[in-house]
Amino acid sequence: MSATPDWLLEPEVGLCPCGCIGKRRKGSFVDKTLDGTARVMHQALFADDVAATPGLLQRLEPRVKLISLLGLLVAAALVHHIPALLALYAATLVLAVVSGVSLGFFVRRVWLFVPIFTGIVVLPATLNVVTHGDVVVPLGTWFGHELGMTAQGLTAAGLIVTRVATSISLVVLLTLTTPWHRLLAALRALRVPALFVLVLGMAYRYVFHLLGAVGDMFTARKARQVRATGTAAGRRFVAASAGALFGKSHALAEEVHMAMVSRGFTGNVRTLAAERVGAREVAWLAACLALAVAVWGIDHGLA
Repeated sequence: MSATPDWLLEPEVGLCPCGCIGKRRKGSFVDKTLDGTARVMHQALFADDVAATPGLLQRLEPRVKLISLLGLLVAAALVHHIPALLALYAATLVLAVVSGVSLGFFVRRVWLFVPIFTGIVVLPATLNVVTHGDVVVPLGTWFGHELGMTAQGLTAAGLIVTRVATSISLVVLLTLTTPWHRLLAALRALRVPALFVLVLGMAYRYVFHLLGAVGDMFTARKARQVRATGTAAGRRFVAASAGALFGKSHALAEEVHMAMVSRGFTGNVRTLAAERVGAREVAWLAACLALAVAVWGIDHGLA
């Protein structure tokens, strides 16, 4: 038997928090990809757990829930004042709490994307060069002209951001509290085209399959990696992985389609649970109608 190497018996020097001992390296894109894949999978599994909890929205029949939340979306689109939208947004927060959804998770999931996308789009509209009005936030001069944010522009931007946040909150509530297969069945029951529902369902399944394939490829690369590679080698690996992933997805599409057809799939999503509209659903529809009327009344009074 050979003796154990000395380098394996020597203790590793720990990294000092102050950085005076050792050298800290930034995480590679492989680690970041694996972390991102695991995060997406965790969020999807968490959504399935929320849909299985005995909350208020989880007990409702999916078709009734879909119609009612679509009605509230239409109400949010027709409102023209921020206080009315804030009242509707507060109602979505209450619904999230009574449905067993973590309020912190719900707020982060909505407001993580609203400032990034909507805020960038509406930011130019706040300037006086786009929306004329009273300058309340001066930003200096631009080619000899005063530049700043106007009160009218800020009001319009706030209205758009609040409307988008309220609409996204309603959609997130629907997807978090409804299992995916029941949501697709509700869409077919409401006469949504079968092709649209089929593409939507397959795309949802393919996302998880592709994420799993990407995670396996990066894990295999990391397990076989002896030393750190350069940026050029990483780019070559990403390009090769994209080509291999495309080939895998194309082959899987044929196999999945043949498996579905052989098991009697005709384009309609069916569930084992019988969907019935009861007194709870009628009361929910009445409550949603009352909420829409109240929001419209607030908006009309502010007008």
